Amino acid sequence: MDASAERGVPPKAERKPGIRGTIATFLELVKFEHSIFALPYAYIGAFYAAATTTGGLPSPLTLLWITVAMVGARSFAFVVNRAVDSEIDARNPRTAGRAIPAGLVKAWELWLFAAIVLAAFLFAIWQLAPITHYLWPIVLAVFVVYPYLKRFTWLCHYWLGLCLGLAPVGAWAAVTNRLDSPAPWVFGLAVLFWLAGFDIIYALMDIDCDVRDGIHSVPADFGVPRALVQSHVCHALAVALLVVAGVLVGAGWPYYLGIVAGAAALLYENLIVTPSDLSRVNFAFFVMNSVTVLVVFAGALADRLLR
Repeated sequence: MDASAERGVPPKAERKPGIRGTIATFLELVKFEHSIFALPYAYIGAFYAAATTTGGLPSPLTLLWITVAMVGARSFAFVVNRAVDSEIDARNPRTAGRAIPAGLVKAWELWLFAAIVLAAFLFAIWQLAPITHYLWPIVLAVFVVYPYLKRFTWLCHYWLGLCLGLAPVGAWAAVTNRLDSPAPWVFGLAVLFWLAGFDIIYALMDIDCDVRDGIHSVPADFGVPRALVQSHVCHALAVALLVVAGVLVGAGWPYYLGIVAGAAALLYENLIVTPSDLSRVNFAFFVMNSVTVLVVFAGALADRLLR
């Protein structure tokens, strides 16, 4: 591995020819693999929504349309985020190789792709419970506002957490056609703090560029030590709220076992990133957060399947 890779700077970007190259470029643009952070929490919301209404599981078709809606909305949000941040990304060595600042995507291709994923999101929404037909503009508004916030406030991390925190809330509404239970909101708050905590850690990689460019983040505005303390608090709150959500939905022991495993992964994530050693931020961001969400989801899935 070369020195630039160790600093989180990607190799020079290129777009391979043909349809496969185009697909690969757009999957990279929207970081498709990061869907692993969002979909499991949507499924948790769907599973416990069904448990509190019918006592069973959501139908495979409902889960399919929830998946399409989540991926479509998330992809649209990424396109907007990348387009709004293209000039900022171009000035940052870590992000200069992304598809837009690197000139790998033409403007018409970008917005055609945005239209396609937005259409997929809306089509999926209309296959789900009627309440979602009225709530979708709120979801898109939350997503579109996010990329502008870093220009004004360090609370952008928490707004990003809100974006992902809508996943269990939206899935609950998609299954039950109502949102009068506190459970989905507590699940959503747990996800909000979980994501805000690891996004603060992620922002450590860009602290120098953020300070230079006047971009707000917790690390840039308060320094590394205080940023890490804030991340620790966020993750502690996320674990506590997941426990509360479990109580509200009457979860069984497999769910709480998943929470214990997830808490252990979060603890390790917070221990390996210190003010004196930021070398494992990338590992903490992707690997440990992937482990966290997967073990929490596995516990919830086992809880519902073993009933």
